Amino acid sequence: MSLRTVALLSFCVLLAACSKVTQENYSKLSAGMEKVQVERLLGSPTECSGALGMSSCTWGDKTSFISVQYGGDKVLMYSGQGLK
Repeated sequence: MSLRTVALLSFCVLLAACSKVTQENYSKLSAGMEKVQVERLLGSPTECSGALGMSSCTWGDKTSFISVQYGGDKVLMYSGQGLK
């Protein structure tokens, strides 16, 4: 195995270990938070969609995620699944 492959695998493992999709961060969310505060806490979302001033953003994957629904730039609701 080349040094480059080992370095890439190590980097991937570190990224997975540094996930911000955790129960601890989920418990810091609250209705009324600004979008910028949520992104400061969780990082850039994996996926976002929306229309007419409403949007929904998700962090994580299909087994472990945090989903936040916004009205304008304020949190209306949020949910999580598979958090540790």
